[in-house]
Amino acid sequence: MSILSHEAVTTAELVQTSYQPLLDTVHVAVLASGTETAWTLSELPGGLKMLSVDAPERPVTIRLSVPLGDAAGYWHPQADWNRTLVADWEGRASVSLVDGLAAGCLYDYAGATMLTFAATDPVSEVTLRFGVSEEQDTYVVHLDLPAAPAARQLLFVPRAESVAAAMRMLREWFAAEVPAMPVPESARVPVYSTWYAFNQQVNAAAVETQADLAAGLGCGVLILDDGWQSLGSGRGYAGCGDWVPDPDKFPDFAGHVARVREGGIRYMAWIAPFLLGPLAMCYKEWADFAPAAARVPGAQVLDPRRPEVRAHVVRMCVSLVNDYGLDGLKVDFLDEAMVYAGDGRGDIGHALTELLTELRSALEAVRPDVLLELRQPYVGPGMAAFGNMLRSFDCPADATANRVRTIDTSLLAVGGAVHSDMLLWDTSASAEAAARQLIGTLHSVPQISVRLDTLTQEQLETTRFWLAEWQRLRPQLLDGIVEPGRPDDLYSLVEAVADGRCVLSVYSERTVPLRPTVFSETVLVNATSTDNVVLDVRDGGATVDIEVHAPTGRMTRQSQISLLPGLHRLPVPRMGLVRFRSST
Repeated sequence: MSILSHEAVTTAELVQTSYQPLLDTVHVAVLASGTETAWTLSELPGGLKMLSVDAPERPVTIRLSVPLGDAAGYWHPQADWNRTLVADWEGRASVSLVDGLAAGCLYDYAGATMLTFAATDPVSEVTLRFGVSEEQDTYVVHLDLPAAPAARQLLFVPRAESVAAAMRMLREWFAAEVPAMPVPESARVPVYSTWYAFNQQVNAAAVETQADLAAGLGCGVLILDDGWQSLGSGRGYAGCGDWVPDPDKFPDFAGHVARVREGGIRYMAWIAPFLLGPLAMCYKEWADFAPAAARVPGAQVLDPRRPEVRAHVVRMCVSLVNDYGLDGLKVDFLDEAMVYAGDGRGDIGHALTELLTELRSALEAVRPDVLLELRQPYVGPGMAAFGNMLRSFDCPADATANRVRTIDTSLLAVGGAVHSDMLLWDTSASAEAAARQLIGTLHSVPQISVRLDTLTQEQLETTRFWLAEWQRLRPQLLDGIVEPGRPDDLYSLVEAVADGRCVLSVYSERTVPLRPTVFSETVLVNATSTDNVVLDVRDGGATVDIEVHAPTGRMTRQSQISLLPGLHRLPVPRMGLVRFRSST
């Protein structure tokens, strides 16, 4: 016997409400406990609008509707690869402090935005329905917000020229409201990670070898990933919970950390503080505090709503940093706490906020410039106070995914430095293969995770060249105004501008707009599969000095050329770059 769901299949089947104009072509209807209720719209400094609904202790639904016009796609923090238009019977999201944000952006084929919004509260759990209403020929977004004592508020950005431009306005608002964790210089330098290079087969000698080589390439941080801890073997998590070093792999963990740090590299270690496996020595003590199974294999999840759990997690993390001289922690699987969402025993987000506030304070007491890495999906504005390294989600050897995920992360990142997923490539492959991975993470802090002592000479030269070029261009790549284009185009042409210098990264065969008279230097990275780029000179043209470099950094051409307005085909090796500098 089947049970039919009573949820409406499409938004047109819901109880009808009266919509009112909000801004641009957006219309809104607001309900509290299922009944239409009043709302206000105010203007904030900088051009943002704020919708406020004062309905204390009642759940609120906000319905947004936009005529389809020339809509091309819809971006939101959980979009992943689904960034085109879906039907409203398909679009669903559940967001929380550790899984995205109640935010979204509808844009047209020119890249201009049609609807951009974000909830001001990043902590509460919110459910969303969104998509094309086939019945109404509109794009709709419905947000269901839980009961709360204070007014519910949504930010809106008026129509902007691009998704990135609209998101900059939201980031500026959150940056002014959220006390972001300080970002030390070491959070903004290349990282060496052990994960893809070794997985769990790590030991002190191997790590020290890689740390020495990584320092020579310009890395300033080492992250010791999963496998350092006792019972850290196998790809499951049945041994998690004790968080003590494996005595066979690291017989003197504090001494090992000190030796690595003496080489000029800061040292971080991986921890998944909510995971509790049945093989752990502490399992019996804490099993009652972890009644739910994790979504990852082999472990239970400690419930952060329990004060005993919060105290335990803080104590564990502080002990690791303090006892072994660590500079920080890679804090993994915080989103596993959401297995308890909706069980009626309290809000997960507020418990996590309390825990993470205590954790940051306790860690800063023993290490004022502590490094804390958070991972997508818990890298939104609400987490800005709790981490200063914001890493994109796992995508081993996938340069396209790393590009898309790092830029997605940066669109709403506040405070912390955005980091790539760890870079993995075939150490017997071509220089181009290595360069492709490095170029895919240009607009974030690169994390390298290959065995550096196995690289070919060409790959070693390639890695050294691109890390040095990234350091040189860091003001543009990390701090400049970045325009990546349409999300559904997977950011195939990314522009970063600061201090009179422009960096253009092109990832598909297309014309590249160039303005040689506007910038003192333009760096064009050819990440396509061809050995040339097609330039579209859009200003008055100029005579420029050019340097063309192969993936290894070897210069293949140095000359002066005249760039007249219009199209030009310029030979540039694939996975190489060309620098344009004014000759006057």
